[in-house]
Order: sequence, then structure tokens, then C-alpha cells
Amino acid sequence: MTVPRGGAGRPLRVVVVDHTAALGGGELALLRLAAEVDPQRVELRAVVLDDGPFVDRLRAAGVRTAVLPAGSRTRGMDRHALTGSWRGVLAVAETVRLVVRLTALLGRADADVVHTNSLRADVVGLLAAGWRRVPVVWHVHDRIAADYLPGTAVRLLRALARRGPRAVVANSRATARTLPGVRDLTVVHPGYAPDQAVPAYDDRVPPVRPVVGLVGRLSPTKGQLELVRAARTVLDRRPDVRFRLVGGALFGADAYADAVDAEIDRLGLRDAVDVVGFSDDPAGELDRLSVCVHASPVPEPFGQVVVEAMVRGVPVVATDAGGVPEIVRPAGEDLGVLVPPADAGALATGLLAVLDDPSGAERRARAAYDDATRRFPARATAEAVTEVWERVAAPRRRRRP
Repeated sequence: MTVPRGGAGRPLRVVVVDHTAALGGGELALLRLAAEVDPQRVELRAVVLDDGPFVDRLRAAGVRTAVLPAGSRTRGMDRHALTGSWRGVLAVAETVRLVVRLTALLGRADADVVHTNSLRADVVGLLAAGWRRVPVVWHVHDRIAADYLPGTAVRLLRALARRGPRAVVANSRATARTLPGVRDLTVVHPGYAPDQAVPAYDDRVPPVRPVVGLVGRLSPTKGQLELVRAARTVLDRRPDVRFRLVGGALFGADAYADAVDAEIDRLGLRDAVDVVGFSDDPAGELDRLSVCVHASPVPEPFGQVVVEAMVRGVPVVATDAGGVPEIVRPAGEDLGVLVPPADAGALATGLLAVLDDPSGAERRARAAYDDATRRFPARATAEAVTEVWERVAAPRRRRRP
């Protein structure tokens, strides 16, 4: 492919904007993408509206990163606070100050494209880049739907998506379907990093004792409560099984973490369920599992942990909603067990089906490994997103001296 060049003959300069420095799913996906971007084609920079682990990881990856702290009203809130948080995110005084500072920073960076990586960054980045007349690409990692976001946020984001960004990248077909009327919309599945996969399926060493686990931040959208409730049913049939919950409470989910802990006690599961907290070695945690659970009670945009389990060779039980069927049932293939969302009884049945049929679980897991390692490498994600950047930047770059 011909490398597009600007007036100075340099690679395309892309500035990524994200509102959070926590390591959520969108941020981890961006880190994997950044590691695979071709530096001969793209010079990647980042602006993060808070300071924390994501900033450290970007800098460690060689991405020149600036911290532009947002006001206190925009920090630490997840998408469920968007109805109230628009008062903070879009409050005139706070937002104008942030947009003015971001506009100046984008000017100094001489950006060819602004790539926003989170919902609040979409809004702030669109305003700032508009002042600089820099094309914007939204990377949407959330379903813009009423079962996932407040109704006011859905209406605002859909209207902006149709009129504001030059292009939109959606992380799944399920996410894309929640953005009707967007003219330039590309589906690009998040990819896994090379070190997340075992080199070959037969390299996996399964645990001796059956272990069922959920790896993901503690959140009402991740389904830890559903798994705890399913665990009671599973243990009544299979008392040899152990359960692991791996992940910390981010974005104000402390109350949910307390509810999960209380449910473990209520059901008498304290000796059978390990609550591990955040782990900086998710691949190692997946290797401990006999079954990886994706238990989101609402349709999730994609389900990165499903891919991560597949490329470790771990059998999967996942909810049949959102972007997950795109991973587990491509072209009708059977790569894992799907169960209805928000149904602890069905989840328990799915888990027992896997635990009681190890040969069937092994067959599906082997096929899933082969499929996921072919379809979801991060280098393919980086290539597809780079093509979007080059396309939207081309008119601007042709006009530059």
C-alpha cells in the first residue's frame, strides 16, 4: 500500500483522546492496537483526561502521551452515570475550559486525525477538533442503546455520530446496529496481543481440579452476581468445582462489589469462591481455569475476554447477546456454550454441560483456538483502523503545503 504523506513528508499524525486513565476494555484494546501500528505510516500520540495506569502503559509502549486533567465532575463515572454526568461533562464552565485547553494541545501536536476512544472523549474531542478543523474518528466501544446507556445519552450520541465525526469505528456488528444513519461506519473487532495466546493449543496445561472463573472488572454489566448464584446450583451437583472472580471495582462500582461479597455469604459459598481482585496477569489467570465465564446480564458490545480465553485454549460459556455471538457462532460454528443473559439457572446448566462433557468441551475449545487466532490478531485491528485514519485524513493532507 502506498504510504500517504503530508506536506512535511512525515507519517500520518494521529492524536488519540480518552477520558479515563483506568484500564477498562477500550483502553486495553487501544494499547494492543498501538503496539501493532506501523510507525512508518502512523505517528501515534495520546491525550488522556486523567492520570493513572493507562497513561503509564501508553508511555511504556512508546506513545507520546499528555495528561490534560478534566474537572472533578467528569472523573470516576461510568456510563450509567451519564444522565447525571452530562451536567458535569457538558457544564458550560468546566467543558469550555477543557475544550480550550485540548484545542491548544491539538494545535501544538499538528494532528492530522483525532481519534476519540471513549464516550466522554467523543464529545470533548469533537468540539476541540472542530475548532482546529481536524477530522475526527470515533472509536465506539459501547452499544449506544437504552439497555446500555441512559436515554438522553443515547439520543445525544446518535445525533452527534451522524453529524460530527468524519468516520466511526464500531467494535462489533452489534455496536454498529445501535448507530443508525452513520454514513462512514466500519466494524473492526478488537484484537489480542501475540503474548496473550498460547503458541499452540496442545501447549495448554489444564488445571487438575475443575475451576470456573470470570475475568473482568467488577461491574453490574459483567455478571459476577449471576455467576455467584449459578455457582450454588453447580456446587450442589459438583462439589469438587472451585470458582474464581478476577477483577477490581472500577468506575464507582464499589457498591456492586459489596453486593457480590454479600451474596457469596448469603449462599454459603465463602469456601468455594475466591474473590481475587485486580490482576496484572489475566493470561495467567485464564490458565488457571477449566471454564471461562462471560456472564453479562445485558448485551455487551463485544466481549474481549471471550477471545482472550479462546486464544489460551480455555472452554467458554457466554451469554447469547450483543457482540458475543459474532465470536462464538461465526457462520454457525460451535465454538462455545451460549446461554441467555441474566439467567443464573441457564448459566448453571451451561456450566454443568461443559464440566460433565470434557471431550465435547475440548473439541469446542480446540476449534475456538484455531478460529480466534485466525480472526482476531491485533495486527489486523491496527491495519483496519489505520486504513480508516488514512482515508479521513487524505483530503486535509492533500491541501497542506
